[in-house]
Amino acid sequence: MQRIVMMSALVFLAACGGGRVSGDVGKACMAADRKAASAQLCSCVQQAANRTLNASEQRRAASFFEEPQDAQDTRQSKSNSDNQFWDRYKRFSATAEQMCR
Repeated sequence: MQRIVMMSALVFLAACGGGRVSGDVGKACMAADRKAASAQLCSCVQQAANRTLNASEQRRAASFFEEPQDAQDTRQSKSNSDNQFWDRYKRFSATAEQMCR
């Protein structure tokens, strides 16, 4: 029984990153140095990014933490590729909000 509990705990810790933040979005979240940022929150946000954005989209989304104007420019762009990315970014944001409350 104790072994099952230990294995369950290890699986849970692996799934949530064990307190370490990885990934472009998670690292950007931590580096943004916002008051609410924590390893737990930024790891969760990275998990949402993993579910909704591919690797290049994650790099682009991560850049928004440092340059919020880039997000605004993308949102207002008339480019089809920017509009498609923005739709996926909104899905990522909604997923993160739901998962990471």
